Amino acid sequence: MGKTQWYLFDYGMVISNAPTPEDWLNLEDAAGAQLMDPGSPYWQHRLDFDAGLKTSVEYWSLVTGRDVTESRTDLLDTLDANQWSHFNLETLDVLEELSSQGARLALLSNMPAPMVARFEQAAWTGYFTKRYFSSALQLVKPQREIFDHVLRDLGAEPHEVTFVDDAPVNIAAAQELGIDALLHQPGIDLQRELFAPR
Repeated sequence: MGKTQWYLFDYGMVISNAPTPEDWLNLEDAAGAQLMDPGSPYWQHRLDFDAGLKTSVEYWSLVTGRDVTESRTDLLDTLDANQWSHFNLETLDVLEELSSQGARLALLSNMPAPMVARFEQAAWTGYFTKRYFSSALQLVKPQREIFDHVLRDLGAEPHEVTFVDDAPVNIAAAQELGIDALLHQPGIDLQRELFAPR
């Protein structure tokens, strides 16, 4: 097994924490629909939005169950980005430590284009030499093709990449390719887990 050449991080629930109940209420008030439940239209149509297969207007119209204007979608996109902007300070500390050691860092996130645009100038993006977003690639985790693309672009063998993600299905997909993958769970000591023998 070769030494890690790249650390590849997910965004949501790794760099960011979960939205608060207040966040969901604000978004639901603006949308006029119940969204927080895992079976809600927010989640049912999310992968297509993340993959760039649906525009904001198309996505939020499906979520709300009615046609929405571009000005309304701009508000919904803003509230949506805001609720995924609560940072996991422990992860940021790990990114800072890795960066200070000269580690090569990359990001791989299922993220819709409007959110990507809102985060483009965010300070946390500066940690990453490479950033891969599903909406730009029109691929989503856990599709094998998105991992293949990342490996090709990094010029890395699977065993040279350590991947951190909160979704077991994404971890399993990465491990099938031979990527060293670590499941990020609430309360995890990420620094210890990253450098512990696995």
